[in-house]
Amino acid sequence: MLKDDAIYLGTSRKNDDSNNKAEYLNLKLANRHGLITGATGTGKTVSLQILTEGFSNAGVPVFCADVKGDLSGLAAKGEAKDFLAKRAETIGLEDYQFQEFPVIFWDLFGQQGHQVRTTISEMGPLLLARLLDLNETQEGVLNVAFKLADDEGMLLLDLKDLRALLISMGERSKELTSTYGYVSKPSIGAIQRQLLVLEQQGGEGFFAEPALQIMDIMRTTRDGRGAVSILAADKLMQSPRLYATFLLWLLSELFEELPEVGDMDRPKLVFFFDEAHLLFDEAPKVLVEKVEQVVKLIRSKGVGVYFVTQNPVDIPDSVLSQLGNRVQHALRAFTPKEQKAVRVAADTFRPNPEFSAKDVIMEMGVGEALVSTLMKKGVPSIVQRTLIRPPASRLGPLTKKERQDVINMSPVGEQYNKTIDRESAYEMLKKAAEKAAKREEEQREREDEERETRGRTKGRSRSGFQLPDFDRDDRPSKRSRRKSSSRRKRGSRGRQSVTEAAVKSLTRSLASGLGRALVRGILGSLKKGF
Repeated sequence: MLKDDAIYLGTSRKNDDSNNKAEYLNLKLANRHGLITGATGTGKTVSLQILTEGFSNAGVPVFCADVKGDLSGLAAKGEAKDFLAKRAETIGLEDYQFQEFPVIFWDLFGQQGHQVRTTISEMGPLLLARLLDLNETQEGVLNVAFKLADDEGMLLLDLKDLRALLISMGERSKELTSTYGYVSKPSIGAIQRQLLVLEQQGGEGFFAEPALQIMDIMRTTRDGRGAVSILAADKLMQSPRLYATFLLWLLSELFEELPEVGDMDRPKLVFFFDEAHLLFDEAPKVLVEKVEQVVKLIRSKGVGVYFVTQNPVDIPDSVLSQLGNRVQHALRAFTPKEQKAVRVAADTFRPNPEFSAKDVIMEMGVGEALVSTLMKKGVPSIVQRTLIRPPASRLGPLTKKERQDVINMSPVGEQYNKTIDRESAYEMLKKAAEKAAKREEEQREREDEERETRGRTKGRSRSGFQLPDFDRDDRPSKRSRRKSSSRRKRGSRGRQSVTEAAVKSLTRSLASGLGRALVRGILGSLKKGF
């Protein structure tokens, strides 16, 4: 029943049991993306689990978010249970065996896995604006900040770097407005406040180094299985915008870094996007368009993207049309809106003359699903009512000790367990400001010495030295003396401020060091290796 070139999903049910048919996901077409939908408690997590098992055994690395903690069970062998044995017997799975899988745990907060980090520069302005929930004007100012940093070769690594840059922009607002457009100080203040909110939600640890390397979620084991990277998302879901933006950033990194490979025998990586509706909730049109573009193009990089959500209507039509492999679990329809959602879900399948997909969606039990996958030439199969196979790994989460044991044996632990805080924009601005302050202090000391010298000279003149003799008409009037004094005061105030001097010094040093602007990709994330 198992095949080398396909993943066994389960067995479709016919009126005549002798005609039951095994349903497979063709590995060659697995990069054409997919969708797993269904109401809470209907079996979406198990479908995700068996797909992950199948990809891993086929040598395909997998990345998935663990919203409830249940997917951590992939790291342990399954346990014999009566209902699992019964399901295996019902679908004719004679070689049902338990198995653990090579799992690497990740966590944005560094508590239930290796710390996941990126830098401000690598994320880019579009995704960061989405994360901070900025309006159009504030997003424009943020774009100016990134453009300024890119033009001057300034890498922004963490939140304090961005804060320092925003402060300097406020000081340089007139100068920058003439070059980049209007830089609003109130917008700078609003961005600073949103950065504070992000920091309180745990974002400070996320923006740091070492940044996540894409190849570390594309590992395979010595026996040829694909590593399963699991992101702990139970706590992360309390900050849904951070969750969605991180996964979208990771998707954009894959798109930008991986080379074109065309059609392969199997994907290079499969990416599961659980709670996918969070990506599109209140997302601006421009972001949805770019996500659609990434989904269309990333399959040529050998990456399959699978969205997991409750209903197909959670996904925009422009994206939904790209998802060829589908697993639809039961939906409950008690309101007119829910009934409409069921009709939409049923209409996304290639019809089966033996039953009404709309009726079946509402009457299926736990562990049943309507399944349609791509066949040769990318044609979707006729939808089938399918009993999903039981998983080989554990149903349910690992214990804390078991999880820690897996983390301790991880091949990437030493690389990501310690934060690096190298010199960046914040430290450079601080040093430049200190140098400027020192120069200003030295200037004041010289002026004080000059005043003291003039005072001593004046005193000696009064005590016996002959002063030049002026005619009354040659003496400057009080009005001209006031003007002269005023000009001196204005000249003193006209000297560049500490911040201005710091910024100019920093600009010169960075520009001479890097010499060129940075390059950004389709979602604004930083391109590497150019």
